Amino acid sequence: MTIYKHILGDQFNKLHPMLQKRYKLPVGKKFKATGVMKKISRGPKWMYPFFLLATRWKFLFPEHGSDIPFTIVNTSLIGPNKENQVHWERIFYFKNKKRYFNALMSLDPASNSVKDYLGEPSIFYSDLVFFVTEEGRMLIESREQRIVIGNIEVPLPRIFQGVVHVTEYYIEEKDVYSIHVIIKNPLIGTLFEYEGEFQTNDF
Repeated sequence: MTIYKHILGDQFNKLHPMLQKRYKLPVGKKFKATGVMKKISRGPKWMYPFFLLATRWKFLFPEHGSDIPFTIVNTSLIGPNKENQVHWERIFYFKNKKRYFNALMSLDPASNSVKDYLGEPSIFYSDLVFFVTEEGRMLIESREQRIVIGNIEVPLPRIFQGVVHVTEYYIEEKDVYSIHVIIKNPLIGTLFEYEGEFQTNDF
């Protein structure tokens, strides 16, 4: 059972069938897809140095725009501590740059959430909770967040957090997945956002 089937329990069967295929992801398997981001936007200009620095860890990036090609590869694996993990590799192809937004997810049974370590090596941590809507869409929201400094993790007060909201669903008429990710801060507003569509040939 993948971490997503485990965390959602009976709700998993309420997902759109194509989302179920996407998130079953047996150990050792990959989900590969290509698509286009209709838009990618980021926070205020004064945050540019932060986003540029984050590219060193394949975390965030300062580029933005519309109609940006991208690829996504999800790999299900067993980590060093024998827990199920899913590695996320997201690559965005700007005109003169290739940018990443990578993460490693695993299950936290104690809190019934998914542990999301962002960057390579990880520099940011977030608890994620998963929901399924009546329409069979996947909703993901962040909870506790921490800055990761080597083996030390420092909790972030809510006022400094980047609150994450993800909506993913399947559009049967177009035979595509749709994704919308937005990260907001209570003081600054939108820090990062992308919205687009993608297809896979894996099934």
